[in-house]
Amino acid sequence: MTRGHRGSLLLRCRTLPLLTPSRFIRAYCEHAFVRWSNLETEVEERARLPGYREEAVVRHFDAPEAVETRFYEVRAKSILNRVPEASQMPFRWTINVYRGCTHACTYCASGETPILLADGRHRPIAELNVGDAIYGTRVAASGYRHYVHTTVLDKWITVKQAYRLMLVGGTELVVSGDHRLLSNRGWKHVLASPRGEHDRAFLSSGDRLAGTGPSAPQPAHDGDYRRGYLCGIGRGDGLRRSSLEARRRTRGFLAAVDVATSERVFQLAAGGQRGMTAESAHASLTFERVSELVEWPLVPSLQWCRGFLAGIFDADGSRSDFALRIANNDPDTLERTETCSRRLGFDVALDRAGNAGGLKCVRIRGGLSEHLRFFQLTDPATTRKRNFEGQTVKTFENLTVAEIEPLRCEMPLYDITTGTGDFIANGIVSHNCFARPTHKYLDFDAGRDFEREIVVKVNAPELLRAELARPKWVGEHVALGTNTDPYQWVEGRYKLMPGIWEAMRDAGNPCSVLTKSPLLLRDLPLMKQIAERTEFGAALSVPTLDERAWRATEPHSPNPRARLEAVAELTRAGIRTGVLVAPLMPGINDAPEQVAKILELASEAGAAYVTGIALHLRGEVRGLFFDWLRSNRPDLVERYKRLYQRGAYAHPDERKRLSGLVRGPELSPGERMRGR
Repeated sequence: MTRGHRGSLLLRCRTLPLLTPSRFIRAYCEHAFVRWSNLETEVEERARLPGYREEAVVRHFDAPEAVETRFYEVRAKSILNRVPEASQMPFRWTINVYRGCTHACTYCASGETPILLADGRHRPIAELNVGDAIYGTRVAASGYRHYVHTTVLDKWITVKQAYRLMLVGGTELVVSGDHRLLSNRGWKHVLASPRGEHDRAFLSSGDRLAGTGPSAPQPAHDGDYRRGYLCGIGRGDGLRRSSLEARRRTRGFLAAVDVATSERVFQLAAGGQRGMTAESAHASLTFERVSELVEWPLVPSLQWCRGFLAGIFDADGSRSDFALRIANNDPDTLERTETCSRRLGFDVALDRAGNAGGLKCVRIRGGLSEHLRFFQLTDPATTRKRNFEGQTVKTFENLTVAEIEPLRCEMPLYDITTGTGDFIANGIVSHNCFARPTHKYLDFDAGRDFEREIVVKVNAPELLRAELARPKWVGEHVALGTNTDPYQWVEGRYKLMPGIWEAMRDAGNPCSVLTKSPLLLRDLPLMKQIAERTEFGAALSVPTLDERAWRATEPHSPNPRARLEAVAELTRAGIRTGVLVAPLMPGINDAPEQVAKILELASEAGAAYVTGIALHLRGEVRGLFFDWLRSNRPDLVERYKRLYQRGAYAHPDERKRLSGLVRGPELSPGERMRGR
């Protein structure tokens, strides 16, 4: 088969929430984290935009994430915008660093797609290089297909007609009709063969695909993670029998906190036994410092839990085809291992190891898919323990095909060729090629224009600093993120928000931010500085945890659990942070049990408050939403016509009912700190 006839695939991992109300539709935007370090920009043209004195510089970025998206770099005349008097917002001023959003809610594309590497980690396809070691599959003499290591032989971009393939478990793939995926009935094309060509097997609803299951986010090795790792490897059987990789990581983590170590031989190699070495720290002050680092924290963060599990696994963990175990004989260590595992969502069991010394095992249940999720969420250092080469490829129920939808457009798609003729893309066995979209697609013209024509106010930080210094400015509260999300992915390129926060800090001006992206944690140090001088608050939107609701209405936005983790991180840093359950949409995400779960997790994250806002439909958003209802929820059309017959806002009784779902007493500071 020639390259031109290979199928192309773009795969994206579903995370959460919903179509937003008109005032917030652009504030709750997905944030795919794009790496811009190697990108080149070109000035395509200059354009005159209404309301701007100077011509805008129109740029495009030479990257798949930005094809056909134009960025209008302008020097704005003002940056502080007064909210209309008729608005129901509780603030009078706002800032919009960007006009338009590259991740317009309901219809945006995902971030970087993970490819499973040979060490069990994953890497975005855009960063994959020829020669990289990854996982593929091969059929053994027994007739069963097994996972094996292979290499990337080639990589390129093609442009093809795109189709959206939605899976029951939440994964979504954008593919060409020629692309093939491994199902429980063998390789199948996305579509039947064109008329006049030989028949070929093709996918239909109900087919189950094969793979490891969706990839999980990998942790950053920040301070909390390092402390957790050192605690785990210290509380386990430690560095006496850990791998060279674990010892190197430990030395590096200790060096980061100015603790010097040396390596000594603990046991010489003899017979079939390999030699053992250990890390040691000699000075008493160093010993006290290390003892500090391995203490149990009063309220461990999720990052600490990830690091702890990585360390204890490097010290005491093992894995076979059927079980992942962490063995220890200290009850406190076992309890902390079990607690951290449950906090990360794992199904665990405590087993006796058959040892008279009281050795027991914490066992992670769920097979390869959960074991791989454990490795990716925690990132142990020991590569050999993460290896599952030779294990049988299986088909999972959560990878069942739900729907195939034509997108009626062509998209640039990445392709790769591997030594085995296949590879694992976000947990799906894919035939010898892979692709991702270069931009978000939108079913509605208004939204499509909104996400492809982005105005960037490049002088926003300096302009804000000047406006805050004006004698007439009296230091009123300024809210960011009420129209366009300041942490949409182009912020990763322009980095305008640090300058905004610095201006707010230096002026001591009260402010707040609304977003649905954990990217705001990048600027946490500046936010803390603002909070020390004046009023500062943050809010993250979590409209739903229900899979059907978010998959139907806003399938590509960030995982709400990641947002709730951001709430917890901000709260621990002393930032007053809330959760916005918005929009609440009758018949879609307003079931009491759905909202109750959000309230429970928000409380655990330490949210200072939880607020619910009913969907409102203003201007052209009303037409877009009703078009969506007719296509996806025709049973609700008449109900919404009645509820919104008077205008943009739902009937007062309905608004009262919806707000009552989240009404409750505000948490005390003590409860917030305890995550209760």
